[in-house]
Amino acid sequence: MIPILYSFRRCPYAMRARLAIAVSEQKVQLREIVLKHKPPALLAISPNKTIPVLQIDQNQVLIESLEIMVWALSKHDPERWLTDQLPQMLTLIDSNDYEFKPWLDKYKYADRHPEQSEAYYREQAEDFIMELELRLNRQPYLFAEHITLADIAIFPFIRQFSSVDKTWFEQSPYPQVKQWLAGLMGSDLFNACMKKYPTWLDSGKAVEFP
Repeated sequence: MIPILYSFRRCPYAMRARLAIAVSEQKVQLREIVLKHKPPALLAISPNKTIPVLQIDQNQVLIESLEIMVWALSKHDPERWLTDQLPQMLTLIDSNDYEFKPWLDKYKYADRHPEQSEAYYREQAEDFIMELELRLNRQPYLFAEHITLADIAIFPFIRQFSSVDKTWFEQSPYPQVKQWLAGLMGSDLFNACMKKYPTWLDSGKAVEFP
């Protein structure tokens, strides 16, 4: 069977999975879902009920975006996203997922967390932004002169951060992060992976991706 990818276009975890699948040229059947109406087929195979989910076959299901990325790139990695620095990359991605992301969520939805101000949550998130800025001062991408797994796994979340208060971000003292983010968001690969598809439950149609 062709692997089935359950995805939600705007989800940063789904974005990074789609990007890795696309660059690795692994054909999947894309099923775009609506988070409020998750299809029974997805719920039946995903213990945590989240996306992305990749059903490779009847016996193998990947429910973590990083697992999906590594699966795809281990099959074909034409742009060398996987490097000998994989352990270090995974450490930085963990910082993104488990330290930066909770502050990002509070910054995005500060009205739901009135115990502190929006500015306070942004300042906490800035610790990670500064770490990226320092890395990008040394080279164009986080770990190399070219894009790697870390760049693709992290930048969808920085994209969210940048959009909470666009005026503030444009004036922020992170020129390297802004340049890095703009380059990744302006890439042909990203724009191709952000194409809108009809939701699977509404259309009932299989969409081949990429």
